[in-house]
Amino acid sequence: MKPPKTADALGSNIRAMRLLSRLSQQQLAVAAKTDTNYLRGIELGQRNPTVRVLERIASALGVEVIDLFDAP
Repeated sequence: MKPPKTADALGSNIRAMRLLSRLSQQQLAVAAKTDTNYLRGIELGQRNPTVRVLERIASALGVEVIDLFDAP
């Protein structure tokens, strides 16, 4: 079995953390000061967010950036 691409794994982890936090994509996007469609693309592994965007997402989820790369 082929390991998932980093972008896919990152997106899946962000989605899982968002759901554990009981946030909608729109709520997380607002808290992270980004667009809902952009967040959706990140969660689907279709977008490659910058470190600054990852920092805002992590902050909105109450975790460190490194935690976004570890499955919850």
